[in-house]
Amino acid sequence: MADEQTEEAVTEETESTEESQDQNSGEMVESDNTDSNDKNKINPEVLQGIPVTISVEVGRTSLKIRDLLRLSQGSVVELERLAGEPLDLLVNNTVVAQGEIVLVNDRYGIRLTRVVPAEERMKTI
Repeated sequence: MADEQTEEAVTEETESTEESQDQNSGEMVESDNTDSNDKNKINPEVLQGIPVTISVEVGRTSLKIRDLLRLSQGSVVELERLAGEPLDLLVNNTVVAQGEIVLVNDRYGIRLTRVVPAEERMKTI
């Protein structure tokens, strides 16, 4: 009987310690009695902290290695994109928008002229 009371006290102490640690970290911990739907939800704060690579593509071309080796300072590489066409804004190598180059405080920027709809982006994944 005394052993059972000791085990209950240890269990209660362990549970209260875990709860206080979770409260201090600010994270929500799922208990065994939560719905399966709660387990599948994504915390937006976690997503906002994930780094992504953003790049702007002016154009592309294909070269043979011999032509690539002949490039030197002052060489011109012709791109497939025409002058005046919008540039592509890529996030992790996926086109998410198009825009035009702007100059902001002696730095280049891109003014978005079109955002690719999510349905269209998902087709390329």
